[in-house]
Amino acid sequence: MPNTDSILRIALQKSGRLSEDSFRLFKECGIKFESGTGKLKTSSSNFPAEFLFLRDDDIPGYVEDGVADIGIVGENVFVETNRKAEVTYRLGFSKCRLSIAVPRGVDYKGVDDFQGKSIATSYPRILANYLKEQGVKAEIHEISGSVEIAPSIGLAEGVCDIVSSGSTLLSNGLKEVETIFRSEAILISNKKLAKSKHDTLNKLLFRIKAVQTAQNYKYILLNAPNDKLQDIINMIPGMKSPTIVPLAMEGWSSIHSVLEENQFWENIEAIRSAGAEGILVIPIEKMIY
Repeated sequence: MPNTDSILRIALQKSGRLSEDSFRLFKECGIKFESGTGKLKTSSSNFPAEFLFLRDDDIPGYVEDGVADIGIVGENVFVETNRKAEVTYRLGFSKCRLSIAVPRGVDYKGVDDFQGKSIATSYPRILANYLKEQGVKAEIHEISGSVEIAPSIGLAEGVCDIVSSGSTLLSNGLKEVETIFRSEAILISNKKLAKSKHDTLNKLLFRIKAVQTAQNYKYILLNAPNDKLQDIINMIPGMKSPTIVPLAMEGWSSIHSVLEENQFWENIEAIRSAGAEGILVIPIEKMIY
């Protein structure tokens, strides 16, 4: 039974893409918990953690107030809410951008075109900071949803909204003209986190880093003639040194190595040209240095 003082209360978005990515991350970290529809709170059965399922824009406030110890939230939401919490780790998934868009028929020349005009957005703080940096004075209409409709109903000359693929803008007759902020999922923590909870957080970060490091590497197995071993080893050095296993066929060996995926693809043709055969590329679930 874990010490209750060390149990980490984790705030997660209750639905949406960021929610799905967060749940997947915890599953890959081997942390088990139920996340059924309508459930607002649950506990892990094998890790000292409780989970709160919240609206995304409520998460920074819960963490600042200490109701939750940590939370996973989009960086755009964290910056927009302007809550006081620590950015503990950049998770690298759920990437998107906050962009300004205008009707497709508009001859757009630059952000100065918005001087004296209006922009509709759900992110007034980020947009206001950007316009101030650009020296542009524009009216900001804050609306909570359906931002894309604003130009067609005469509410604003442009919009500023989150973009992933851009398909929503296109379907509403808009074109993206300025990217003002790039966002990804971040892990935030309360600034006054107790030491016992810090220890649990460090254990969680250890698991997250092991999972994410593994995603960039592959386990490589191949067969090669012995007279070409050194040439191939030079191309796939591995973390320390490859493992060489003699085959039953005389004059041949099997090489086992862990390699960054990009490095493997950059060298694959040279590896094959050196005589490698039966090349297997296997995903790695966890990787700990």
